[in-house]
Amino acid sequence: MGNKRLDRLRQRPKDFTWDELVALLESLGYRLKNGKGSRRKFIDDQNQKISLHEPHPDNTMKMYLVDKVLTALEEHGKI
Repeated sequence: MGNKRLDRLRQRPKDFTWDELVALLESLGYRLKNGKGSRRKFIDDQNQKISLHEPHPDNTMKMYLVDKVLTALEEHGKI
């Protein structure tokens, strides 16, 4: 069974939300850690990290962040 959120992220939609990203990364084994301000880290059980700024005030992911997440997931062997 495929991961619908991952399939959607790979299509690089302009309306992908932070909440969708959090749910996706948690489903792939990452834990969310809050940093200062809007800084967030997602860390998996092998201590691989994805560092991002949570979008605000809008909840929609910027395309460069979508690309950064996709690249990190490939580098971490998740996709």
